[in-house]
Amino acid sequence: MNVNAQEPSLESRRLIGLQLMIAVLAAAGFYFGRGAWEVVSAFYGGLISVLSASLLRYGIVKAGSAVSHDDKKKSEALLYAGAAIRFLLVLVCFAIGLAVLKLAPMATVSGFIAVQLVFLYAANTARR
Repeated sequence: MNVNAQEPSLESRRLIGLQLMIAVLAAAGFYFGRGAWEVVSAFYGGLISVLSASLLRYGIVKAGSAVSHDDKKKSEALLYAGAAIRFLLVLVCFAIGLAVLKLAPMATVSGFIAVQLVFLYAANTARR
């Protein structure tokens, strides 16, 4: 088995673990500042970002598999479809959380942003 092929998968699992830790920390911060409902809201927002990153990981693996089978157009289509699906999923999750579950908007968005910043930091660090 190729060790180099496993490295991105291991790194992405570490990133998702780190994102979950930040989601818990963001929720804990709201516990001390606001209350229990804001904790749930912040954690929910963080989970939206974790779900998005997990779907990105899955899409990259699928696209990589298509490239290895010399199907570059399929790989490109998978990446674009995955981006659209992730975007819609984030919108639907926010709509459910804010409109249906009546979560605290500031805490939900704050949790999402905190976890998303971890993702952006990791992407910037990997680029270097």
